[in-house]
Amino acid sequence: MNQITKLDSNETITEIAVYNGVAYLAGQVPDDDSLDIVGQTREVLANIDKALAKAGTDKSKLLTAQVFIKDLNDFDKFNAEYKTWIQGFVPPTRATVQANLVNPKWLVEIVVTAAI
Repeated sequence: MNQITKLDSNETITEIAVYNGVAYLAGQVPDDDSLDIVGQTREVLANIDKALAKAGTDKSKLLTAQVFIKDLNDFDKFNAEYKTWIQGFVPPTRATVQANLVNPKWLVEIVVTAAI
């Protein structure tokens, strides 16, 4: 029987869930909400790298990404950072939507799923 492992949980959320060789990450957000889209994107991608490592995987094994961006005018700047981050790997499937995020100062949130 496959076991479900949950890491970094509190009363309302689990940051990382692992099941059947797949890591599911909660939405990753910036640590510093005063940064612009470039800075926030870099922080979010770094947070994804850390969470994936904690789950025993890395961005080379990404299966899918869901990107929530506050302002579509920031899309090109976001995408430039994303392309730099994923360079050298085949990118995962991806959806990008415009969204109002829980913290109005957050400009981007990303949810990823990766094989282990």
